[in-house]
Amino acid sequence: MKAASMGAPPSMHHTMKPITFALLRQLVDGKFHSGEMLAQRLGISRASVSNALHGVADYGLALYSVPGRGYCLNNPPQWLDAELIARHLGKQAGQFQIDIFDNLPSSNTLMLQRAAQGAASGNVLAVELQSGGRGRLGRSWHSSLGNALTFSLLWRFELDLSALSGLSLAVGVALIRALRALGIVNARLKWPNDVLGSNDGKLAGILLEAQGDMLGPSAVVIGIGLNLSMPKHLLPQIDQPVLSLEDMVAGMPGMNVPERNYLFAVILRELQAILHEFAINGFAALRAEWESHHALQNQTVRLLLPDGRTEMGIARGVTDNGALILETAGGMQVFNAGEIGLRAS
Repeated sequence: MKAASMGAPPSMHHTMKPITFALLRQLVDGKFHSGEMLAQRLGISRASVSNALHGVADYGLALYSVPGRGYCLNNPPQWLDAELIARHLGKQAGQFQIDIFDNLPSSNTLMLQRAAQGAASGNVLAVELQSGGRGRLGRSWHSSLGNALTFSLLWRFELDLSALSGLSLAVGVALIRALRALGIVNARLKWPNDVLGSNDGKLAGILLEAQGDMLGPSAVVIGIGLNLSMPKHLLPQIDQPVLSLEDMVAGMPGMNVPERNYLFAVILRELQAILHEFAINGFAALRAEWESHHALQNQTVRLLLPDGRTEMGIARGVTDNGALILETAGGMQVFNAGEIGLRAS
């Protein structure tokens, strides 16, 4: 799943061809490669190379084509690599089965299908370029190639569906823990399922989709999109303030955006710990930690209800099952996750 909540800008409703991905991977070293050499390496014609690389700028890539020298990709994407992620995970690698796709409309949609077919807990689908990702409330999630980490994780619980309330908030805590482990300490949480950067722009989004019975067991697909950098050509298509890890580390001397595969492994490790904790103790055990990172804790906020009404009040944290507590003129009120947007007044 990837920047405003996750989807594709208008120029990207087509998907990138497999041959284009193969060529871009040949350019990973940032050096010039002749069209002839690329054609030979992939067993295609010189014209096919030219055609396949035409239009890659639409995906936020800076490709230079110089007669006599060939093609060079400036600032090439860090490609996801399942073996490298497993190496970073170490002993925990066995908990996950990681599949990486070049193109997918939505990792959550495919993972839900796999879940219904009995896929094991710990299945992970990551996508280099997602064309139809979605966020909460039907928003689309925008991204270019390599500028985000978008993936879905399947996790199975013996719990019934009602016992899963607060899980999206727990996942937010896992993301904060992962960022802190990487030295990025100024991210905050926004109820119910966003991670905000230092200027309150959206850094990451979480989308949970569950299957199961009222009495259990249940399966949850956890979709996450995290902005690593924010290509300027995407900004006009995004309807809310956004931020990337690149923006976050810009003011931190000696800090760089973590390598994409290492970042992924750290996030998976923290997710595994949180999901085990949640299965035993529910959200209640994580409530205080979530509140300590709540961007709007004890601030006056305006809640937008699904029926169009608004409620003003002071955000006083969350309940043991992740519902928002609002101190209003009429007293304390509780609002359930997923039905409501939160805006600073």
